[in-house]
Amino acid sequence: MQPTHENGLPKQRHNILILNGPNLNMLGIREPDVYGFKNLSAIALECGEYAGELGCTVDFRQSNHEGELVTIIQEARGACAGVIINGGAYAHTSIALLDALKILEVPIIEVHITNTFKRESFRHHSYISEVARGVICGFGGHGYILALDAMRALLEE
Repeated sequence: MQPTHENGLPKQRHNILILNGPNLNMLGIREPDVYGFKNLSAIALECGEYAGELGCTVDFRQSNHEGELVTIIQEARGACAGVIINGGAYAHTSIALLDALKILEVPIIEVHITNTFKRESFRHHSYISEVARGVICGFGGHGYILALDAMRALLEE
């Protein structure tokens, strides 16, 4: 059942892009002692179910290719109400992702599975953070759920 306003009219369903960068397709396999055992498909399923409870939809994507990520971001302009992005290693290196995100006129939330500030020093800076309304890091796959809660709050402002 679609959520409704007090006046009984249906609330708009917000579409949220959840975008994942390189190597995140290897979650559950890649360094499970660092990233955990949950794979990206399980996270996508949880996000889709939780977004439905919030009255939103998600477009959950992953690419290992910087140019493809840029294209997805460009195509999101006008098609989504907000972006949740885990840029993976590109968060720390990609000015191209930063420039693409700058064209969006929607809230952006950055997610990292690990606490990047407890890791190598090169992970302490993120280009994505420059345009993000907030950053969630260190909570594993649950960080995406926290980001959906935060996005809902931003969209209801």
